[in-house]
Amino acid sequence: MQSLLARDWRDLLMLIPFSGGCACGAIRYKCVTEPLYMGNCHCRHCQQATGSAYFAAVLVRESGFSLVSGGPAWFERKADKGHSMQRGFCTDCGSPLFLKNGMHPRTWVLYAGSLDDPSQYKPSRNIYTESAQPWDLMDPDLPKNAGMPDW
Repeated sequence: MQSLLARDWRDLLMLIPFSGGCACGAIRYKCVTEPLYMGNCHCRHCQQATGSAYFAAVLVRESGFSLVSGGPAWFERKADKGHSMQRGFCTDCGSPLFLKNGMHPRTWVLYAGSLDDPSQYKPSRNIYTESAQPWDLMDPDLPKNAGMPDW
């Protein structure tokens, strides 16, 4: 069985540029820079937004990100620390695509499932594990934080 750990540093990198979009194709995006972070968020808000156990998140710099076509509708909610969290989705097909975190205004957070090649997603940690569902079997090799880590 192949190890869950990267065998080489190149296994951790995404091919640049990368792109993605919604299920119906109305919204398309492109990113020309390496992600700043990839990880799984198990907070209750992310569970509700994904309809699943966690949000597989890809954080990118705004300067390297662009919407190629279409535009999302936004749903805003306050995070546990009081800042704004806006989630972008396609109004035609309902696909969740983006998160805008008010604490990090010059970034976009992409839903890994919206990538054209989601196999490039390589999470580096699990956060908000105190909210993780008991049926969610997390990778034992990834670091875990009960809440939001201090970056």
